[in-house]
Amino acid sequence: MPNSNKVPNRLINEKSPYLLQHAHNPVNWFPWCDEAFAKAKTEDKPIFLSIGYS
Repeated sequence: MPNSNKVPNRLINEKSPYLLQHAHNPVNWFPWCDEAFAKAKTEDKPIFLSIGYS
């Protein structure tokens, strides 16, 4: 079933087919990048790492 959410998240610019599957999820996902780690550090929040499930 296609996701009806039309607004893509940051994953829309990734090349990985797995990440692209989640580019229209209503989640503020970050790919593995310096921006993600800087944001977590600034906000004093942990990193939630998804290793995939498909």
